[in-house]
Amino acid sequence: MAGVLNSFQFPKSFYADDVRDIVGTCISRYGEQEWKVITLTNEIHGHLGIYSTLGAKMGLHAKDLLQAQDHISVLSFAGEVPPISCFNDGLQVSTGASLGHGLIRISNDPVKRPEAVFTSGEKSIRLSLKPEYDTIIRKDIEEGTALYGHSPSYWQYVRSLALKYWQDWDRKEIFKVL
Repeated sequence: MAGVLNSFQFPKSFYADDVRDIVGTCISRYGEQEWKVITLTNEIHGHLGIYSTLGAKMGLHAKDLLQAQDHISVLSFAGEVPPISCFNDGLQVSTGASLGHGLIRISNDPVKRPEAVFTSGEKSIRLSLKPEYDTIIRKDIEEGTALYGHSPSYWQYVRSLALKYWQDWDRKEIFKVL
């Protein structure tokens, strides 16, 4: 038995209003496991973020493709500087490849991007966010920065985007195998 929870079924009243609005849709579309992982990721991350959410989706997709349960190692190309590095939080929560386990490493590649190599046993897979989704995110972030700077309104804008991407973007469609 891994973890501490037998279930992640909480009353909707436990969630923030904007998150409460997407509970049913997200669980019916993507399953309780994705709901749990993204919720935990963003609690640990400290705010509902775009890249942390996408990292969680990618890690789950990699586990599905590798048919892996535990002991996944990850090499992330997201770097160590926000906002792209926030991707690493989602990778850790979704795969269990945490810093504490020593199973996640950050590539020293100078080009930072939402991409990672996942290894389970003798099998490895490299996933990257498809360019069309990366373009949408970059455009949306640039627009938010131009409108709000890094004010509280900017962070509310980022939150609304993260909620939209969480609800609308299927982990089986937004990543490509390299």
